[in-house]
Amino acid sequence: MRSTTTLLAAACTAALALSACGSDDDSGGGGSGSSGGKPTASAPGITATQVTVGGHFPLTGPAAPGYSEIPQAIDAYFKYVNANGGVHGRKLKMIARDDGYNPTNTVKVTKQLVLQDKIFAMLGGLGTPTHTKVVDFLNASRVPDLFVSSGCLCWDQPKDHPQTFGWQPDYTVEGKILGQWIAQKYKGKKVAYFVQNDDFGSDGAKGLDKYVPKEQVVARQTYEPGNTDIGPQMAKIKASGAEVVAMFTIPAYTALVELAGLKLDYHPQLVVSNVGSDPTTLKGLLKAFSKGKAPSALIDGIQTDAYLPPSGETSNDWIALFTKIHGQYIPKLPFDGNVEYGMGLAYTFVEALQRAGANPTRQSIVQTIESEKLTGPGLVPFRYSKDSHAGFTGTQIAEIKDGETVVTGKPLVTDDGDGDITEYGESPAAAPANGVPGS
Repeated sequence: MRSTTTLLAAACTAALALSACGSDDDSGGGGSGSSGGKPTASAPGITATQVTVGGHFPLTGPAAPGYSEIPQAIDAYFKYVNANGGVHGRKLKMIARDDGYNPTNTVKVTKQLVLQDKIFAMLGGLGTPTHTKVVDFLNASRVPDLFVSSGCLCWDQPKDHPQTFGWQPDYTVEGKILGQWIAQKYKGKKVAYFVQNDDFGSDGAKGLDKYVPKEQVVARQTYEPGNTDIGPQMAKIKASGAEVVAMFTIPAYTALVELAGLKLDYHPQLVVSNVGSDPTTLKGLLKAFSKGKAPSALIDGIQTDAYLPPSGETSNDWIALFTKIHGQYIPKLPFDGNVEYGMGLAYTFVEALQRAGANPTRQSIVQTIESEKLTGPGLVPFRYSKDSHAGFTGTQIAEIKDGETVVTGKPLVTDDGDGDITEYGESPAAAPANGVPGS
């Protein structure tokens, strides 16, 4: 386990950083957000010809494997939209700043994005421990804080943080659905929790606890991002006799759990939240951490969930669209769940921007998300309204089989309280013919 620290650092620093200079336009919000009129400099970050947004991402550090692909995927979708006429005639520009999954760095690069790059909106800022350090600043600065790449409950606080919106299902919703699955499929078996030591982990555990009977939970262990020595926690979980381990982990720690299991000759059933279970990312991490000694088949059998169509479903029209864009703009990246995530998030932003009118303002983009029924590639709908800034309403149970995510059953929806879990019976939205919203 000691050697994995060096291996993790090597794997993470291989991520390529996206960085660019921002628009110098800082004109105030004079736009009406109406559908007519000649494009003008209607808001900070918006000129007559360009919309500039930005985000903080772990391009290096413990969360870089997999997650560093997300801003590149956003940028690729923007380039595709630009090649198809842009949004109301404007080109889209994405600036990704590296925070290394370090909250101190997040504060620094966020201020750089807002004060120097003069972005119109924060888009997809990644991480619970990181983004919680800048959410107050963004809201005080009245910068739209759109589609945070994290399922923390804290993004759904429209009264305290009116500029902030989630995108993926919150971790308590996800925990409830995974908890019900554990309670039904592994009835009476001993269960351990292994979660990140922040709101990411605690929100997930909160959801699990609503369905996993207390008497079945025999161990609760946490980890700190950056500390790769999880041997002591895994030894305690093994000693507890847990037959199922429920995890809210980033991909590096899912892989570390698999490797710790090999070392301890301990092979429980893993149930892993969506953010830590992308098969392509996990296979790459296992190979890097073990220097090729650990078989990639270790991940087969992991139980997880999905709220987007699995990236291997080539017959799905969204996957076909994103695969085409991937081949055009980022062919050197693997086509995996992280790339799909970035493109799906970018699509939602473009749809909101399109509906906000020819000369959008920061206020009008927020009002559009609250009032318009946005669609996209999700298996379930969004929860957006004036009273809810939460993202997708649920997930679908899935399993990793032969290195691919395979969904099972029906999509499930619920809330982050004590509401029931119910099946969602409507068909998902279809991708537009040319891949651009409103076309």
